[in-house]
Amino acid sequence: MPRTGLLLILAAVALCVARSDSSGAIPQAAPPPPAAGTGKLVVYGDMALFQPPGHPDNCILRNRFKRGEPVGWRMFVADPSTGKREESAQLVVHVNVAGRTIDIPMRYRATAQQPEREFWVAKWVVPQDTPVGIIRYTVTATDKYGRAGEFKPFEVQASQLTIVE
Repeated sequence: MPRTGLLLILAAVALCVARSDSSGAIPQAAPPPPAAGTGKLVVYGDMALFQPPGHPDNCILRNRFKRGEPVGWRMFVADPSTGKREESAQLVVHVNVAGRTIDIPMRYRATAQQPEREFWVAKWVVPQDTPVGIIRYTVTATDKYGRAGEFKPFEVQASQLTIVE
C-alpha cells in the first residue's frame, strides 16, 4: 500500500500546482501583427512532372527530368501578417540554363470549376539542347503593396532540378 499513498501525494501536489497562480508571473500578450502591406511575402511550393490531365505520371513530384519532358512548378504566396493567400501576387520562375536566365511567368490555377486550387503554376519543357546536370532556379513574387518574396530550393545537390540522359 505504500505505493498507493505515494501516488495520492503526487496527485495532490499536481492538483495544487495546477490551481496555483503561475507563481505571480505576468501573462504576456502576443505581439500585434505587422501592418498590412509590410514584411516579405512567404513563397513556397514544389516541382513536378506536368504531363497532360489523365496521364498516369501527371503531377508526380520529382527533380530529375530528361530533355523534352515538362517541368512544372506549383507555388503558394502568403501575406506575412495573415498567413493567407496574397491574391494580388505575381510570380515568375527564373531558370538558369547554360549561362542565361529564362523567366517563366506563373498563372493562378484556381477556376470557378476548381476553386480549391489556390496556387500558381508554371511549365517549362526542357529544350533538347539543355546540358545534362543541375539547373538552378528561383521563384520570385511581388504584390500590389510593393512587397516581394523569393523561393529557393534547398542547397542539397540530390534535390536540385537535374537534367539526365
